[in-house]
Amino acid sequence: MKKRFNITGVCIPDRHYMMDTSKKMKAVLEMIEFGEYFTINRPRQYGKTTMLFLLEEYLGKTKDYLAIKTSFEAIGDLAFENEQTLSRTFLGLLHDAIVWENPVFAKSIQDKIAEIHHLTDLSKVISQLVRESQKKVVVLIDEVDASSNDPMFLKLLAMLRNKYLNRSRRGQETFHSVILAGVHDIKTLKLRLRPDDQRQYNSPWNIAADFEVVMRFHPPEIAPMLEEYGQAEGVAMDVPAIAERLYYYTSGYPFLVSKLCKIIAEKFVPVKEMRTWTLEEVENAVNLLLRETNTNFDSLIKNLENNEELYDLVYRVIIEGEEIIYNPDNPLIHHGVLYGIFKNDSSLLKVHNRAYEQRIYNYMTSKTELKVRTNGYNFQNQFILKDRRLDVKKILLKFQQFMQEQYSEKDTSFLERHGRLVFLSFLKPIINGGGHDFKEVQASEEKRLDIVVTFFRHKYIIELKRWYGDAAHQKGIRQLGDYLDRQHQQKGYLLIFEHKTKKTWRKEEVRQGDKDIFAVWV
Repeated sequence: MKKRFNITGVCIPDRHYMMDTSKKMKAVLEMIEFGEYFTINRPRQYGKTTMLFLLEEYLGKTKDYLAIKTSFEAIGDLAFENEQTLSRTFLGLLHDAIVWENPVFAKSIQDKIAEIHHLTDLSKVISQLVRESQKKVVVLIDEVDASSNDPMFLKLLAMLRNKYLNRSRRGQETFHSVILAGVHDIKTLKLRLRPDDQRQYNSPWNIAADFEVVMRFHPPEIAPMLEEYGQAEGVAMDVPAIAERLYYYTSGYPFLVSKLCKIIAEKFVPVKEMRTWTLEEVENAVNLLLRETNTNFDSLIKNLENNEELYDLVYRVIIEGEEIIYNPDNPLIHHGVLYGIFKNDSSLLKVHNRAYEQRIYNYMTSKTELKVRTNGYNFQNQFILKDRRLDVKKILLKFQQFMQEQYSEKDTSFLERHGRLVFLSFLKPIINGGGHDFKEVQASEEKRLDIVVTFFRHKYIIELKRWYGDAAHQKGIRQLGDYLDRQHQQKGYLLIFEHKTKKTWRKEEVRQGDKDIFAVWV
């Protein structure tokens, strides 16, 4: 069967090109072997459903396990009306999940549904079913988020918890392992017994083990997918280099890796009849990805639009370049991690991946463009040289002119707060269609924000920083010189924001070692 790259729903090995999941599977199977109850809590499109599918497939081929996979995605509110409806619905889900693979066991489940009136009845039936199965029953439940705050669902979890705690007692047999999958970590939920009861009890899922399996994919795990595709389609590529570049932009986020591969395979190869993938194709795929609409990016932006505090925190990290300590106990940081926006990077809070960072930056600059009119200052053709190089010096001088002429006409506090974003929105239409820019936040007292611009295979480094006096400036010049050396660039550019009423509006050219640096103050 011909395969393709998949970005929707479950990935099936026989139908889709897939990254290497063996290490992840081994870690999860070890948890199951020890009889752990746990939650696979990761952001949307992070491989949770695929992991459940692979677990069900693997366990179903063993002689010791009976795997039952189901979902709470579309069971409806009526299922949670009372203990009877929920208990019967739960058994019905188990029945439907296994009716084709094990009709005898499914019939046993169906025969017991009518006996259920309360959760205590369900508890007894579970023990009976487990004894009858003569196997270790593993239950996998997907999409639990929709039900996670329903008191009746929490009571179901509480019943399963009690059975887990008493499973060594005769007559209290229960599922060997229960695995929930969703965005939220159900273990942190608290149980409220009655709507009017202000007391909250420990989470009904506090018996769950910590799920510490790394679900992102590193380059060695991406490489086998590229190798399989190349062999099947007769396409050559430097697999390690392509895998590294995909990881560079995605940090191994499963959806983003597969999406970039899908763009190259289905949008570039058929049109250009390519027999070779190069790093240029990855760069072009990133450009295309950042311009398109998809459900993953829609969810990303929606979470920022719906939470002003989260938006402000992301702004501080991306635009202001603030160093914020990663603390998972901070509710705002925890919220951002749940939705895949943040990650822990050497104990500092960072945006999860460069693709997200760029998409968020595009979104923020677009909002700024609506507030600041730059028409007449940043027409693209006036900044492009004959060899398709950018005249960055002219761009900075024109931006200085824009700020000097428009500064008094605009809200001062807005320009002071969002000066960097104003420049980024000024730059965007100039490089549109010919390249893109990525930000590299540098740690320093000046809160540097290094902008790496690529335009028709040429690279430029523009450093944005605040003015903190001449001593800090000289130190920053040296730092930029070192950074240019690492980036193999001879020229660099400085845009310095003076946060004071009387601005100098000056410019200077500096020689740092063998590097040429052009600086502009705004």
